[in-house]
Amino acid sequence: MKKTIVSLILLFTSFSFVIHAQEENVPSWAKETKAEKEKRMEWWTHDRFGMFIHWGIYALPARHEWVQNRERISKSEYKKYQELFNPDLYDPKEWAAKAKAAGMKYVVLTTKHHDGFCMWDTKHTDYKITNTPYGKDILKPFVDAFRAEGIRIGFYYSLIDWHHPHFTYDNMHPDKPENWKEENKNRDMTKYRQYMKDQLTELLTEFGQIDELFLDFSYPGEGGKGHKEWDSESLLKHVRSLMPNVIVDNRMDLNHTTWGWDYFTPEQFMPSEWPTLNGERIPWETCQTFSGSWGYYRDEYTWKSPHQLITMLIETVSKGGNLLLNVGPTARGVFDDRANERLDAIAQWMKFHSRSIYGCTQAPDEFSRPQNCFLTYNPEKKRLYIHVLEWPFKSLQLKGYKGKFKYAQLLNDDSELKFSSPKVSGIEAGGGNMTEFGQSDDVFIQLPVERPNVEIPVIELVLE
Repeated sequence: MKKTIVSLILLFTSFSFVIHAQEENVPSWAKETKAEKEKRMEWWTHDRFGMFIHWGIYALPARHEWVQNRERISKSEYKKYQELFNPDLYDPKEWAAKAKAAGMKYVVLTTKHHDGFCMWDTKHTDYKITNTPYGKDILKPFVDAFRAEGIRIGFYYSLIDWHHPHFTYDNMHPDKPENWKEENKNRDMTKYRQYMKDQLTELLTEFGQIDELFLDFSYPGEGGKGHKEWDSESLLKHVRSLMPNVIVDNRMDLNHTTWGWDYFTPEQFMPSEWPTLNGERIPWETCQTFSGSWGYYRDEYTWKSPHQLITMLIETVSKGGNLLLNVGPTARGVFDDRANERLDAIAQWMKFHSRSIYGCTQAPDEFSRPQNCFLTYNPEKKRLYIHVLEWPFKSLQLKGYKGKFKYAQLLNDDSELKFSSPKVSGIEAGGGNMTEFGQSDDVFIQLPVERPNVEIPVIELVLE
């Protein structure tokens, strides 16, 4: 993934392109009606929650997946990690079971990151998992294990490649010489572009249906690379010809088009509201980490708490988006204890509350958000979910909800919650009954004094 500063710069740059994008001449191979696109993305907008996995030889230094760039490690020095990589404890069935228990419906694995190392037995380079002490392909067993659990398959593929001999030097390249611009005369990006097509052909033809393709990333401008360098239109056309239904992200620097991406990808960032294009809401997915690193980082201590992570999932769905939550396995092929602890906490919450996530989206404007709460809404089942971040004392006031729902219950145990509305507007003197406060179209949900023993309680309203 991108470094944090670069990430935020590109995020806001990309978003500004999106909001100003205008309809243009759409290539014939990219033409698709709004209904067709919605149908193609239907599973994705329903499932809402996926697992991102950043795994590669950078797990050995265990100092961030950008370690080669951060520490300016030469290609020859970095090769030692290929020569030592041996994930002897790798068990994709165990990973898949953890993802399923946590309620994750799809997975995206890094098949190749920016260092160029490939996690499958590709025919187009020797820089791959089968040429390590491990000596075996990891991708086919991975796909089989997750697919067996009913989890959809996604592949991450880096457009950047610091190992390939024809990937031209740029400002971000960790191994560039002082005269890198002159040295680029000996490199041919045409050959690298063909290499990408050849590898994507393998990924999209040898592993069955691939549901999501995460191509990462562009940094256009002087000393960088964008759609011209990638020949992004041709690359996307190639992808569509191989896998017409695959969902593709927006990091190929085609945000000036309306057809060159399927969804918007804020990284380590939560939009303040549902992103729009020409006033219309667009599909979006925020990718987030448990900690401050995507790859395994032994000494990273900025780990988000289970409460933060569950709140992040809820907030994302409340704004009509998806959450892709990342795990960085160790060099031995296991999730570390900190990741497992958080996955277990999410699993415990999702066991009782997944109804408020799957098939849900932003609530209609007619439902105001109570204080310290997030709302999600299932339009098919006509259910509104109130996620209570801070448990109030004895009641929750719902402003303007009178006549809009017919039943209320706690989602964790389906126990009924009684409710009532004020008989008059304003505050009456004396009495002290909660229904004497508020407006006549408000509703007060009666709550138990003791908070339910779950990370974030959820109230389910059955709508009229």
